[in-house]
Amino acid sequence: MTVAPIPAEWSPHRAMWVGWPSHADLWEDNLEPAQAEVEALVRALAGPGRETVKLLVGHEDALSGAQARFDGVPGVTVVDGRFGDIWLRDTGPIFGAGSATARSFRFNGWGGKYNLPFDDTVADQIAGAAGVALGRTDAVMEGGALDHDGAGTVLTTRQCLLNPNRNAGWSEAVAEDVLGQALGATRVVWLGDGLMNDHTDGHVDNLARFVGPGVVACPVAFGTDDPNAEVYDACARDLAAAGFEVVRIPSPGLIADEDGEAVPASHMNFLIANGAVVVPTYGNDTAARLAGEALAGVFPGREIVLLPSVAVLSGGGSFHCISQQEPG
Repeated sequence: MTVAPIPAEWSPHRAMWVGWPSHADLWEDNLEPAQAEVEALVRALAGPGRETVKLLVGHEDALSGAQARFDGVPGVTVVDGRFGDIWLRDTGPIFGAGSATARSFRFNGWGGKYNLPFDDTVADQIAGAAGVALGRTDAVMEGGALDHDGAGTVLTTRQCLLNPNRNAGWSEAVAEDVLGQALGATRVVWLGDGLMNDHTDGHVDNLARFVGPGVVACPVAFGTDDPNAEVYDACARDLAAAGFEVVRIPSPGLIADEDGEAVPASHMNFLIANGAVVVPTYGNDTAARLAGEALAGVFPGREIVLLPSVAVLSGGGSFHCISQQEPG
């Protein structure tokens, strides 16, 4: 049976799922700041003519607070669920065209790093709430490891998809066969490594994203101390060699944690919504402005919304990581 390709993210959505920071023991001092950042994201997504937002709350202790924040906000529904953490892009289902189908893979905590209760049930919860039958593929994979152009081409990285901590013994050919059968992929474009210190082992949604048919955005280093400069340039070369028009988006530059270690901050973790592109920022206003201007050039019909994601990043990801769209 032929499987239709996954729609491009810029296709119309009937809804957008977003994860709500719910666990005080995980977020500690960053819980309130992360909730404030996600609230700003949700309100931007639910603006006039934009998304129907389904906000998934993952712990009973956070439910009443989330309901109070969004009480009366048009276009936002708070959904009582259970998850280990908010990274719905990785744990949730991947919806097919018109959200008539949904597909789930096995989830193993990003190669066994973070095995939290209920994360392996998120796909079932979201598909059930959406009223969509869930197809299952017996392979370990996360949604953030893939990016789709809507016509059957998929971007991914060898660092993640061929990592033995996911599927031991996988080759490019095996992975391509699985992606074809499960998601309708007809071409897989392989990139190399992802960002430094990315616990996802190099998810592509921090590195390279489709922004139009045949057009892919990837970062360019901002500042002379950007730790990912060589990775960005290698990505751009690989994309050009694969025949894509490449748009370089300024990175945030070096963003470090309290111990001085580089963290995987990326403007590429933007979220393409109905009527808008929401871009995470990390405290460097100049880099953020330049990234927004570059993205405005490839999304002329959408408002570019720059929003802080510093606290959300402390948990390991950003706006694209905590969301999952239902195509219209």
